[in-house]
Amino acid sequence: MCLTGFATIRVLRKIQLLSSNIEKAGDVFGRKEFNMDADRKAVNHLYDNLGADTKDMVERTVLSIVSAKKKGGKVIVVTGSGPNLHEGVTTLIAELIHKGVIDAVTTSSAVVAHEMAGVLEEVKRVDGKRLGLGPDILPRGNVFEVTVMPSHLLQQLKQEMLIDTELIERALSLDGDVIIKAAGNIAYPLGLRTENLAKEILCIARTKGVPFEVVAGAGADRRTMLGAAYVRGIPYLVTVPQLIGGGMVGIAIGDSISIAERTTKIAQMMKSADVIIESAVVLTQGIHDGPFETYTGHGIWSRWEGYFTYSLEGKVLIRIDLDPNLKKAWDMDKQSGEVQKAIDKGLPKTKMTSIPFRMEMSAFARLERSVPIVGDIGDVWPIIATRIEEELGIKLDFMSYPQQIPEGQEMRRWIVDNILPIEKKKLYQA
Repeated sequence: MCLTGFATIRVLRKIQLLSSNIEKAGDVFGRKEFNMDADRKAVNHLYDNLGADTKDMVERTVLSIVSAKKKGGKVIVVTGSGPNLHEGVTTLIAELIHKGVIDAVTTSSAVVAHEMAGVLEEVKRVDGKRLGLGPDILPRGNVFEVTVMPSHLLQQLKQEMLIDTELIERALSLDGDVIIKAAGNIAYPLGLRTENLAKEILCIARTKGVPFEVVAGAGADRRTMLGAAYVRGIPYLVTVPQLIGGGMVGIAIGDSISIAERTTKIAQMMKSADVIIESAVVLTQGIHDGPFETYTGHGIWSRWEGYFTYSLEGKVLIRIDLDPNLKKAWDMDKQSGEVQKAIDKGLPKTKMTSIPFRMEMSAFARLERSVPIVGDIGDVWPIIATRIEEELGIKLDFMSYPQQIPEGQEMRRWIVDNILPIEKKKLYQA
């Protein structure tokens, strides 16, 4: 069912308690850019704190990316959810897309939902029971969240959907915590708006015969991966293992094109890549060596039957992950071929390696040019980006930082104040 549109809103720092004050809030905080040169010291400090093994793998990664780009090759990123948003990694990837470093992206439906709503938002969390809401609708802890908005977006919101400003005023008057979190989740009214906008985008996508992500990208902020990919005309797709999430957004993405078409498009993306970077994502064996990949074996029958297939042979596969078992599995295979031996003998890899063996470690450890980076993506990504900036002679206008340091806190504040939700009118102008 197709529904009419809903509002875009943005959060501000100062919590306002009355409707009149909410509408005045929009002019309090202007936009600002980072002082990129001053912030380089923070990145250097992050690098100095890395372990020797991690530094070595970071150097390999930078060399692989720079080499590929200088030869006209392609780099694609396979992103996960949560940390990639909170650490500013998705925003950094968007900047790398604009600068021509990243040539394609796969992600989760949750990331799409959050980018549709502006990546991060500031919300006030209160006891929903005090607002007259029942336990049948409230999540654990009876928490209800509201977002405050600048006046111009509040007015736009009122034009596009019915909004209960009295509910917002009552919620803001209650005691509660004010936090920054992933946007468009359960806060009123931005979460509701994102859910309903997804249904409208689905209708457009089906009419045009394109993936949901393409239509959403037309209205998205250009500083999101979603918007950057649209502007640059590069692929941006949710993978099949990552379809579940983002509420109605995930359902709408899944319904926009068939599974067969989605996996074929992703296989084409993977075939074009010289370097694949996995950023804090699980279930990647179903992504990089899915049903149409032949080197690790899963695509043999698709190839036999004449379907489109590709091979991971010769590609650089980089994985940024906090799990030390990733490096252990990689070391075992590189030193003694234990992972490949287990597969050749049809034996459980966990038994032979004596480590908890996640599925995605299999193809990764066996690939000749895989690079395991055991580290926090919040630390690793700005280091890689800064080195690429230097090696390729480009100037990045945004840099991410781990959220626990002052630069990371400033970065999260900047994202809240500057990156906006989808503009509905752009969906139709496109």
